Amino acid sequence: MKAPKALLIDLDDTLLNYDGYSQQAWHEACEAVSVDSVPADVLVDEIIRYAGWYWSDAERHRAGRNNLEETRRLMVREALKNLGRPDDRIANEIGDRYIAIREEKLQLFPGTRETLERLKRKGMPMCLVTNGEARLQRRKIERFHLEPYFKGILIEGELGFGKPDERVFKLALEILGTAAQDTWMIGDNYEWEVIAPRELGMSTIWVDRHGNGLPAGVPARPDAVIAVFSELLEVIEAAGADG
Repeated sequence: MKAPKALLIDLDDTLLNYDGYSQQAWHEACEAVSVDSVPADVLVDEIIRYAGWYWSDAERHRAGRNNLEETRRLMVREALKNLGRPDDRIANEIGDRYIAIREEKLQLFPGTRETLERLKRKGMPMCLVTNGEARLQRRKIERFHLEPYFKGILIEGELGFGKPDERVFKLALEILGTAAQDTWMIGDNYEWEVIAPRELGMSTIWVDRHGNGLPAGVPARPDAVIAVFSELLEVIEAAGADG
């Protein structure tokens, strides 16, 4: 692996700690809005069970992440129905409370801004490539003042397509003005940010935040594995030394 001339970087759970507070947020939301005869822990377990099923399908995943607020409400509505306590008003209130808690707790991973600053000072061209609803993703980018670090920002909800569609990677390469073989993709989603970009000839850096190791039976392996985004600098320096 040779040192990169440009970087494609994911947003959620790569730069931002997005999923780290999910279960805690569901507990707080369900405890704040009481449901007759349904303990908060029981409701949380059912929401998480239903969410696991919902997100397991690629087409549902695409639709859900591009209408995320309604998807959160849907998950609570379905969970309450499954528990024999349907109540759309309360379900929507819990879903909205969950969204607010998640947004409040959202933060950059430690060392992320410092890493982006160092990459920028080195003159490394970077493109942010993120899936999801345009309004919500833009709000995150603006809140954490990320735009100045990137030559391009590609959001699925603005483009009408996103990872793992090869069009988004090709568009990013066009913006950066680099060839695939000179570009690295960094992200936590194995299908979207390892398998798909490797098919186009990019090097890939997988963010394994939980230390779970490579998924079984995958058709491609990343060129490097890091636990947090700040470790990327060491990988780049090592690639430069090797080259």
